[in-house]
Amino acid sequence: MDFDFTDEQNMVRDGISRLIREQYDWDTRRSVIESKSGWRPELWAQLAELGMLAAPFSEEDGGFGGATEAMIIMEEFGKGLAVEPFIPSVVCAGGFLKHGGSTAQREEFIGGIISGEMVFAFAYAEPRGRYDLANLETTAKADGGDYVLNGHKAVVIGAPWATHFVVTARTSGGQSDKDGISVFIVAKSAQGVSTRDYGTVDGRRASEVYFENVKVSGDALIGEAGNGLPLIEKVVDEATAATCAEAVGAMKVTNDTTLDYSRQRKQFGVPIGSFQVLQHRMADMLMEYEQSVSMCYLATIKLDEDDATRKKNVSAAKVRIGQAARFIGQSAIQTHGGMGMTDELAVGSYFKRLSIIEGEFGSVDHHMRRHIALTAG
Repeated sequence: MDFDFTDEQNMVRDGISRLIREQYDWDTRRSVIESKSGWRPELWAQLAELGMLAAPFSEEDGGFGGATEAMIIMEEFGKGLAVEPFIPSVVCAGGFLKHGGSTAQREEFIGGIISGEMVFAFAYAEPRGRYDLANLETTAKADGGDYVLNGHKAVVIGAPWATHFVVTARTSGGQSDKDGISVFIVAKSAQGVSTRDYGTVDGRRASEVYFENVKVSGDALIGEAGNGLPLIEKVVDEATAATCAEAVGAMKVTNDTTLDYSRQRKQFGVPIGSFQVLQHRMADMLMEYEQSVSMCYLATIKLDEDDATRKKNVSAAKVRIGQAARFIGQSAIQTHGGMGMTDELAVGSYFKRLSIIEGEFGSVDHHMRRHIALTAG
């Protein structure tokens, strides 16, 4: 199988790598996440100007790529621990529009996403959902040709910066039924929408989002009413694969940082990297990283396969990368000692982000169970 990237994909990597390297140094990132806004709209505008927000879209929708381009961008995001909402706005919202949006919806919203003028957040998780995409208490009741939404969405990443939400809601059936689930586009400014914003442990911003008798038109429905779960699962798998790519980038920098530290830090008059036990640890960290790269590539190239194949490969990648993220992050902290957990060293922030990624879009245990069920089926 050919794992070489095209010239165009290499250009995407060079462009985003240079931007992150020049504008996302450690001190700059710290100042950004400590600022009132928590992100840089001007950097988002630069990403749009460079065409990076168009990368996962087809030429028909005004883009030039697909899942591989999203993977490349998120790997570079991971290297710089960039907090900008590429996955919520471009991968998730863009995915819903690409795979389920009407012609009118695609024309209205995809251009806004690509230009950076519209920023979406994906409001799907609920306090009692436990990774079950069908476990929804948020409801959308039909009201003539419109819908009225009520409910609470938890830890909506990027919501403080969003102009719109993609919202999953139950239009019929019981709380955990597979049928009866629908997807809507809701403007953040809509009457009845309220948010409680906060920072997350890994430096991003999120919100609790509340919908109280929020009325949206029938045109806000993405796809077929009551049959939204397959679409949600596909988009979440694409987001999971992109998150795996981010983890790969973060693991790369964590490994390099730890190796450099082991060469500089001395005990008993010699670099600690000369100790055999640490050499073994760093060799294991490298192996975990290399396996993660392979699993990330596999999951990405399988996203367009049938549902069962896509799900199995995404879950396999999430399990392996989640395990690697924990091992690499913890090993890096152990090598650095107590200073590794402080904000003075970058490695502590990489550890935090890798720890969150381990449970994002489904924990290792969740994806292990899903993989086993799919394989047995």
